[in-house]
Amino acid sequence: MISSANKTLSLQKIDRILVWLLRILATVAGAIVVQIFIFLFLESWPILQKMGVFPFLLDRTWLPSKGLYSLMPMLLGTLFVVGGALVLAAPLGILSALFCRFYAPPFLAGLYRHLLELLVGIPGVVYGFWGLVVLVPWLNQFQPPGSSLMAGILILGLMALPTIALTTEASFAEVPVEYLRAATALGLSRWSIIWGVVLPAARSGVFASFILGAGRALGETMVVLMVCGNIVQIPRSLFDPIRTLPANIALEMAYALGDHRAALFASGLLLLLVSLVLVGIAEAIAEKEIYGR
Repeated sequence: MISSANKTLSLQKIDRILVWLLRILATVAGAIVVQIFIFLFLESWPILQKMGVFPFLLDRTWLPSKGLYSLMPMLLGTLFVVGGALVLAAPLGILSALFCRFYAPPFLAGLYRHLLELLVGIPGVVYGFWGLVVLVPWLNQFQPPGSSLMAGILILGLMALPTIALTTEASFAEVPVEYLRAATALGLSRWSIIWGVVLPAARSGVFASFILGAGRALGETMVVLMVCGNIVQIPRSLFDPIRTLPANIALEMAYALGDHRAALFASGLLLLLVSLVLVGIAEAIAEKEIYGR
């Protein structure tokens, strides 16, 4: 009895240490994000103070040589390419997860899962190089110039697909076995079980996979630099060249001075705010699933 009590106290002590360690790490991570936000805001302040927030966002012209620094074309380009990549990758990712979990034989499912894990580990510049030498010339045969919003959507969709598929498959694995057994006992078909039991039970994990896929696509710089054309404009079709916020920073930061440099930091601040909005959406969905609010 004494030994058991001592063991219980020891485990409780370890739990308390782990809790405090996690709290410290979470505080440090939060402090780093706050410091990044403050740094970007202070560096962006000169141009925000000079132009104001709304003209800075609502104008359509980015021409630093004439003092025009609108981020709207690049913000829309970023949102269009990321949104298009999610529209492409989300259904394919869910279907891939369903195939691995419920339809494929164990050997084939394991092989497919390893392939997805390999795709996650490939650097973005490799995807971009493949898109530059294979995808862009192929698109150019149908609709010049090839380097376009469509090329970015296809490449970023391919990059987001394995993240969405693996995360969704992991959420399917967390569905309680009792749910599946009860549905099977009721005589439901496999697809009825998936549609009526698995997908609703794993809904929060599926949405989380979308957020992770969007985060993967949102931060990519080299890919969009190589395949999207880098022309500052609001696209009117899928085959128009675009420039995104990360690409704009990478292209011009090396020689930017004064207001131009501050405008590029404002690009980074805007990109950070978009990322925080995505995280907020994920947190809201998770809270709704947990607390039913």
